[in-house]
Amino acid sequence: MNVDFIIHNAQIFTADATQPQAEAIAIKGHKILAVGSDDMVLATRTTNTRLLDAQQRTVMPGFIDSHFHLLLGSQELGDILLYEATSFDDLVDQIREHALTHLHEPWLVGRGVYYSLLPDFTLTRRQLDAIVSDRPLVIFAYDAHTAWANTEALRLAELLENGQTVAPNSEIVQADDGFAHGELREPGAYNPIVDLLPPPSPAQMRRLLKAGLAELAQAGVTSVHNMDGDLAQLNLYVELAQRGELTCRIYVPFDIKPDTPESAMSEAIAMQQLNYANLARGGCVKFFMDGVIETYTGLLTEDYAGQSGNRGSGLFSLDHFSRMATLADKSGLQIFVHAVGDAAVRRTLDGFVRVEQTNGRRDSRHRVEHIELIHQADVSRFQSQGVIASMQPAHAPLMDEGDPWSERIPQTRWNDAFAWQTLQQAGAKLALGSDWPVMTYNPLVGVHRVVTRQPWADALSDQRLSLHDTLIGYTRDAAYAEFQESVKGQLKAGYLADLVLLSDDIFAVPPERIARIYPLLTMCDGRVVYER
Repeated sequence: MNVDFIIHNAQIFTADATQPQAEAIAIKGHKILAVGSDDMVLATRTTNTRLLDAQQRTVMPGFIDSHFHLLLGSQELGDILLYEATSFDDLVDQIREHALTHLHEPWLVGRGVYYSLLPDFTLTRRQLDAIVSDRPLVIFAYDAHTAWANTEALRLAELLENGQTVAPNSEIVQADDGFAHGELREPGAYNPIVDLLPPPSPAQMRRLLKAGLAELAQAGVTSVHNMDGDLAQLNLYVELAQRGELTCRIYVPFDIKPDTPESAMSEAIAMQQLNYANLARGGCVKFFMDGVIETYTGLLTEDYAGQSGNRGSGLFSLDHFSRMATLADKSGLQIFVHAVGDAAVRRTLDGFVRVEQTNGRRDSRHRVEHIELIHQADVSRFQSQGVIASMQPAHAPLMDEGDPWSERIPQTRWNDAFAWQTLQQAGAKLALGSDWPVMTYNPLVGVHRVVTRQPWADALSDQRLSLHDTLIGYTRDAAYAEFQESVKGQLKAGYLADLVLLSDDIFAVPPERIARIYPLLTMCDGRVVYER
């Protein structure tokens, strides 16, 4: 019996409640052969075994990112990436430099703009014209819920003088002169521009996807739960897997939009039946219930701060969502729902109640994504209804960042924001992720944010989680959130060989230094996909 790989002399965090720690692990083929003491595991060594001394560093299950956009994030790698801009002037300089060095590009597209960098958290078409006026320019906020376009982009998309959008919860902001201001809120407003953007060729898309996958491997991520998709996208990942180029497992939903007909559910069912070597698979659907707090498109139970009568709006009514969700659940599909505001969370939970009343109770593991604000009356419903809280730690703003989020809701509601500890104590199962490309794909940044977060004001609840519980949210419970807890998310014999070797013992490092830790080796499906 050949043993392919052994890591020994390690501080192994197994995420296995029956054996939380170990010293060594042996890999054979796609699976874990043994986990235990150095003596026990080293006894399985054979002639061709690769032996790696971890030097007391942490070995743990590969990170599972429970909220991801692989195709979208990879495609954006070819655009102007503005995530690291430190000021408005820096942002302007980066766009101008790209424009000068890419004179052949018919459209200029920027990604990853933080609201806090912009004058009054917004931009006008005139300000963008001052940067680039001879070509269409559009830049997107980091959360992809807002875009800003120059005059040429608005003209080409026929939005400059047409201030109406029929899409729900979307707005083409108007200036006093009757023309478009330049700000486009939500996809329903900016999609006419997106429809004009030249798509990458198939060869370019494969190249960008491979670049995105390489970055994931370097970050120690071995599985992602995608948050957008269709059968064509799933087939693209299957093709990569068949060529041996898919270095991360991916779970792909079928997007259900407000205008999606009931007949389209057949595509979701076709995806449900597709599973290539447990690397690329379907079996879920995705809804958007609301927008985001920053642009007043998140659906709230109370008025926005300083916005009397404005509580946002929803993309689905309760009746519409319940009808479509019932169809999906009846086919055994898992349901993901983007719900940022507390009223959107409530509407989603109410819809799940109606689904169960119609179809009966089953182990559905339906999920609410984001939950940036929750009403205290709804906290216990996650445990009682068996609904998973899928949350993204890096979304929680730091008060010194100048982020508009905390200004949008009354301070009396701050205690209900990003309530990780509150939900966990109420018995909710948390699955953690990044929402890349909205936030960095680096899971250790997310871990750092969870264990070091400070309350925004005195007397507010401490929402930090322990390091152990945070890692469980990125491993064992993330696997549970996709019905895979019996095959991955833990380091134990018989499980899939997905693991990461870190640069340090993560439990020995001061919490404030966790974001500086990095993977030395990443293994997915028994194959080393990254090694430093």
